[in-house]
Amino acid sequence: MKFLDQAKIYIKAGNGGSGSASFRREKFIEYGGPDGGDGGDGGSIIFEAERNLNTLIDFRYRQHFKAEDGHIGTKRKRTGAAGKDLIIKVPVGTQIYEEDNNTLIYDFTKNKERYLVAAGGSHGLGNVRFKSSTNRAPTKKTPGKLGEEFWVWLQLKVIADIGIIGMPNAGKSSLLAALTRARPKIANYPFTTLDPNLGVSYYDNKEVTLADIPGLVEGAHEGVGLGDKFLRHIERCKILLHLIDVSEEKISENYLKIRKELTKYGEILSKKKEIIVFNKSDLLEKKELDKKLKIFKSKIKKKFEVISVVSDTNLITLRKVLLKNVHK
Repeated sequence: MKFLDQAKIYIKAGNGGSGSASFRREKFIEYGGPDGGDGGDGGSIIFEAERNLNTLIDFRYRQHFKAEDGHIGTKRKRTGAAGKDLIIKVPVGTQIYEEDNNTLIYDFTKNKERYLVAAGGSHGLGNVRFKSSTNRAPTKKTPGKLGEEFWVWLQLKVIADIGIIGMPNAGKSSLLAALTRARPKIANYPFTTLDPNLGVSYYDNKEVTLADIPGLVEGAHEGVGLGDKFLRHIERCKILLHLIDVSEEKISENYLKIRKELTKYGEILSKKKEIIVFNKSDLLEKKELDKKLKIFKSKIKKKFEVISVVSDTNLITLRKVLLKNVHK
């Protein structure tokens, strides 16, 4: 399924049904009184978060949504049927914005969470409502109110316990596939991953949700590479797993480049808890590996894990580390 994390749609709530102007017409009753019923309320537009959805792609093919109008009132004081509400399902993590794409209407963070975005119009009144001691046969009735209608933006931010970040081709998709049942596209060239991928890792009867975020490069906060559109998906993650290809020459510099992008994007990302993981240890001799890690530790002064997805080295240990940090 194709991934889409932003869409603009037009929503229209149902109009209220008009009231009815009618009079009793019964045998032997020459002057029957008013008996026109009220109309029905218009249906509303309600959004519902669905955990099993992970893309907004359906909104690319359908941009207009309308709830049902309320029905008109009828004789014998019968109220018109209310219009049916329209339930629009979106992935958990979806945010709804006004047409300016800046003013937040609602943020869905829980499964089955609902929010009424556009209210249906209220019903019109039938002529029976206007009967009085001075007006025994009113003909007045009122139309239903118009339902709310406007354009809104939908933005999806992936929700996961851990976001896997790093330079392109660091092995993020391979790590996700090794730790979970996810099957992202994997190839030995930069920018293989074009969309965030989600997977769940299980260990010791506990689970951790991981998101593989497309590779970041210098200038990503300004749209370089695959752009800052992917940085916003990291905002939802509790912890960042910073994956580094240890076979690269400048591992310290590559690490600092990504940290710089996170800081420039915003304070929220720069302050998130981080787990540093070196991948592709199988490509280096032990002596060379130890030397590179020693230099990194002297410059960065942070703890790290060392793995190899290809040779399945230390993956069980990494699972334990992830679970420990998520389920503290």
